[in-house]
Amino acid sequence: MILEILTPEQKIFSGDVYGVQLPGISGLFEVLDKHAPMVSALKAGRLKILKDKIQTVGYNIKSGFVEVLNNKTTVLVEGAEAV
Repeated sequence: MILEILTPEQKIFSGDVYGVQLPGISGLFEVLDKHAPMVSALKAGRLKILKDKIQTVGYNIKSGFVEVLNNKTTVLVEGAEAV
């Protein structure tokens, strides 16, 4: 699955990943390969990129939105910093 993380200033991440864990308004959720199309609001919290089944990369994000469509996940957030 392709993942892109964007802020108003820059592209934070772009690449092929196994999945991503996101802090949704109602709680943490995960998007994996071939996920059904969806749009969801995000709250401030920890986003975890699953590069494969072992390697992960984390970011602290501010609020935003996520769109999943055609095996591409686009995360639009107010700000993000690597942890």
